[in-house]
Amino acid sequence: MTQPTPTPTPTLARRLTLTGLVATGVCSMIGVAINTIPFTMQRSVPGIGPNVLLAFVIAAIPAFLAGLAFAVLASAMPNAGGTYVYASRALSPYLGFVASFSQWLAICVGMGIVSYLLMPFLRDLALALGARTVAAVLDQPAVRIIGPLALIWAAAYVNIRGIRAYQRTVVPLMFLTLAIGAVVIVAGFSYTHAEFEAALLARNGVRVGDPAITRLPLSALLSAVPVIFACFIGFESIAQAGGEAADPRRLPLAILIAVVGVAAFYLLFTAAVYHAVPWRYVADQAMTSDVTAPGLLGYLLPRSWAVIVLAGMSVALVKDLPAMLMGISRLPFAWAEDGIFPAPLAAVHEVRRTPYVAIMVTAVMASLAVMGCALAGDFLRAVDVAVTAILVNYVLMSLSVLTLPRRNAVIASRITALRGAVLRDTVAALGMISLGALLLVQCWRDLHADHPWYLSTTWGWVVVVAVGTALYVREVRRLRNAGVDLDARFREAPSQ
Repeated sequence: MTQPTPTPTPTLARRLTLTGLVATGVCSMIGVAINTIPFTMQRSVPGIGPNVLLAFVIAAIPAFLAGLAFAVLASAMPNAGGTYVYASRALSPYLGFVASFSQWLAICVGMGIVSYLLMPFLRDLALALGARTVAAVLDQPAVRIIGPLALIWAAAYVNIRGIRAYQRTVVPLMFLTLAIGAVVIVAGFSYTHAEFEAALLARNGVRVGDPAITRLPLSALLSAVPVIFACFIGFESIAQAGGEAADPRRLPLAILIAVVGVAAFYLLFTAAVYHAVPWRYVADQAMTSDVTAPGLLGYLLPRSWAVIVLAGMSVALVKDLPAMLMGISRLPFAWAEDGIFPAPLAAVHEVRRTPYVAIMVTAVMASLAVMGCALAGDFLRAVDVAVTAILVNYVLMSLSVLTLPRRNAVIASRITALRGAVLRDTVAALGMISLGALLLVQCWRDLHADHPWYLSTTWGWVVVVAVGTALYVREVRRLRNAGVDLDARFREAPSQ
């Protein structure tokens, strides 16, 4: 009697083009931060004054080095759950899991915050358009919760539908965001400080104070760099989605395009706004209110263009969600594939070829974060936890470039980016030093801030790592009891 042929287990589909990969990184990186951080940091980092652009240039250097490390590792291991796979094969399964677990949890919270912040932006946009009734509805407590939840699950639906639906969503949103950003850049370089001062005097009867001649304290510069570095976080989403790249050889190129392109965009955007608006006015306003690029340029732009720029902030937030969910959901998928997380999370949809269970679990965590935002006061402190978690991951990625040839020569032989060992090790060492310094400054700022120890984001990250450690120990004990050879399992990259 003929035995029935077993049905093959569905796997992830390699359909993500170079444009889709770049859009994943760009959409994860460019969000509301670029419209706020270069200006609100006049309050968070007193003394930075006219040196914001200098801090951006300095912050771009470790971001570029981290991008090179990711490019090297992605060329050898084009797998879903990139950061987890890289560290687990180059360092240890434990470091790979706990670092990526803290990253996953922090980004889930970040998704909740992004979606929660969108409603006030939409409210302000409605007010700018004169739709006061709509603005009042958007400000209702129920809508402030239902709206973000709907956005998160819409992003989940797009991801579950498949790569084609995902690309048709994020690629146009990427170009739309860049186009609206170009409006800010052109407008900023088209106006001068004198024109801004005249517009401010005509509208509010206020004069801009004379800038004080100050020296930039080194402490202010050091404190500013980690704050600005948060703007560069997100390109690792490309590595997380590596298992779905149509041409895995183009992963390093996609990462470098995203890092270099976004860095250039940030520098032009920031320089343009400060070209039009005196830094002294930005600093004065930042001390009493939240300052944004649309709010500053609103004194100069015609009303219609000011509305377009404000709409751009909303688009920037909306486009974050599908891209962030695409990248971060691949982490629990990769854990489950290796057996250190419940097996159902490795399920792949038979038709859509997407890790639908991992996507839904990640969306649930982001939804819980929305509820937390509604209950919490200073929920933006959770962003600092994400920055700490990401910096730890970036340091481990640089370290992985150094250790992979010694720990796993077979995988290291597949490296196609930065083939020269000396150049590769130099880049990795510089990355470790610069990223490690940023991590130390980030923790120092937090531990010396004026808040109770239990509100420390550093200790919050430690708690998350402790939870991840407990989960890892439990799952590894289960695998060992089942007779699994963990050393053999982690000597090779997952087969996807």
